[in-house]
Amino acid sequence: MTDEASADHAPAVDAHADTGRIVLLTASHRVAPGLLSWPAWQTLHAADRVLCADAAHPQLPYLREAGVAVEHAAPAAEELVEACAGGRTVVVLPAAGGEGTDSALTDGLARLAGSGRVEMPDLELLPGSYDLPGARLLDLVQVMDRIRVECPWSSIQTHEGLAKHAIEETYELVEAIEDGDEDDLREELGDVLLQVVFHARIAQDGLDEDREAFSIDDVAGGIVDKLIHRHSHVFGDETAETPEDVKALWLARKAEEKQRDSVTDGVPLGQPGLALAAKLASRVRAAGLDVPVEPSGGIGYELLALAIRAEAAGVDPETALRAAARVYRDEIRATETAR
Repeated sequence: MTDEASADHAPAVDAHADTGRIVLLTASHRVAPGLLSWPAWQTLHAADRVLCADAAHPQLPYLREAGVAVEHAAPAAEELVEACAGGRTVVVLPAAGGEGTDSALTDGLARLAGSGRVEMPDLELLPGSYDLPGARLLDLVQVMDRIRVECPWSSIQTHEGLAKHAIEETYELVEAIEDGDEDDLREELGDVLLQVVFHARIAQDGLDEDREAFSIDDVAGGIVDKLIHRHSHVFGDETAETPEDVKALWLARKAEEKQRDSVTDGVPLGQPGLALAAKLASRVRAAGLDVPVEPSGGIGYELLALAIRAEAAGVDPETALRAAARVYRDEIRATETAR
């Protein structure tokens, strides 16, 4: 075989074989330290060096317990590239507390790669753990904990003092829904969620001897249990093929939980009048009771009769009146403009 033929059949040489590999291993601060993916553990154990600039990084105790030697070092980009010479793999743990990597290091590596002066090692971003849906709720709880302790206003708030804000935020949420503005809807949902977390944080302090302390986990756990119990067609053996079937099961499970003496038990009297009337009418109709209303009893009874009639027709009187009022508002503005 000639030299030329030998060259044609020689195995290809990987130009990056000796440049090594840099692995930036990120981990979500919302996931318990040590709960890393299997590829992350494989990479850590196979690496020639593992570097971390943060001596208090939450992953360090777990890595050392697993036999991974971690060096306390903060190399510059050039030093890191040199450490990979000879085909070595170097794993870098960026600072804890966020999803991103250290910008100074990544910027330095990008400048080196763009300069064309250096044969760069392979660069890999390896997520060691991932956020599950709802993970940002943990951030909200942590922020609320800090605000409750460090903010002079938030630290003295009570359930009673915040009650009006819950009402206001709920009305603003309803308005965002009626306006059909998705940005406003997202913001107002956040404001309502804040009220829930704020009240739960106040309850966690347990400052009132007449009240039992509880936390946001108790709140979430309670509603999870309730949803599972009331959705026996999803989590149990019951069958519900229509929305009407679901409602019947829901009411049956709710009756088991509440053990009420009257169909009016649990109806909040503080809600808007039309909503209150519709709720009472719904309870009466569901119980098969006959409780007549005499419209001649005055304008209040006339409104009550209209609300009952709307509820029976499947129309929410509060929503219907609000829609009519919004149209009326627009007509008022149009009249003012036409003057």
